[in-house]
Amino acid sequence: MARQVTLAMVGFGNVGRAFARLLLRKQPELLKQFGWQVIVTGIVTGRHGAAINPGGINLNHALELSERGQSLNVLSAQPVPQNTLEFLYASSAEVMIETSPVNHLTGQPAIDHIKAALQKGMHAITANKGPVVHAYKELTEMAATRGKRFLFEAAVMDGAPIFSLFRGSLPAVNLLGFRGILNSTTNYILGEMEQGRTFEEAVRQAQAIGIAETDPSADVDGWDAAIKVAALVTVLMGIPLKPQEVERQGIRDLTPEHIAEARAAGERWKLVCTARRQGDLLLEARVRPERVSADSPLYAIGGTSSYVEFQLDVLPGLGIVESNPGPETTAYGLLADLINALRHQ
Repeated sequence: MARQVTLAMVGFGNVGRAFARLLLRKQPELLKQFGWQVIVTGIVTGRHGAAINPGGINLNHALELSERGQSLNVLSAQPVPQNTLEFLYASSAEVMIETSPVNHLTGQPAIDHIKAALQKGMHAITANKGPVVHAYKELTEMAATRGKRFLFEAAVMDGAPIFSLFRGSLPAVNLLGFRGILNSTTNYILGEMEQGRTFEEAVRQAQAIGIAETDPSADVDGWDAAIKVAALVTVLMGIPLKPQEVERQGIRDLTPEHIAEARAAGERWKLVCTARRQGDLLLEARVRPERVSADSPLYAIGGTSSYVEFQLDVLPGLGIVESNPGPETTAYGLLADLINALRHQ
């Protein structure tokens, strides 16, 4: 007999909807491989209402309403909670899937969402980088004392298994440093500038295809890359680091002339993330535009792809490439965390 697994979803934007579609597609495999019948008993959004139904929400209907910009309130089998915290306390779910927008400076309100879920006895899974850098130790300890998991695989490179790789497949290693391209939007913008666009034209193109926000500051000023550096340093190096502490320079000052000079020298501009440590001392944590030569693995990373190379005490260079990810790959990171939380409890 199948075991019923209940989920509460906080956020139903591009990533949340991609997760819902992936869940619908993967349900037969989840049932066959693990014996789980996964249902979503609650969804809360920032602008399009909320719904709670202990018997399970019709995800296809929820997707239709959300994509038309209509309220989810009509799907609720009980009074709609007034806010996210009330929603979580009213939910009877086993797992929370959290996909609210990132707050680089404080990690809120996602931190409070995760705390409320853990207090309710849920596993807490997020794609949000904010709680990882601003409350990693507190949330991890809080989950452990309750026998639950706080997981965040999708927070840095979408569905690429970075945190789980170190947690499971690389025992007894010491991470000495890393170097890579962790912001796909700036990588795309720089590629467009290589094709002859100005910075402003490249940003507008990135906005037109949906990979840059109306206000692109988080990407082009290096904040998204800095918070990802902070997350990797905090979790994998064990050195707490806030994005405000990362040396940060964005790409606004790069001109077509800079791009042309690099190309003439057989080089390309990339927004490069770097961190190095010695023992418990962090020697460097930096985000800045750099010219990379053709013999660098960063040179070939184009479009919206990402890359990170880790320097370990036992492996001199271990690289991970993620080619042109989208909401679907982030959704898989959430699904992988869901599976790992449930099968290891």
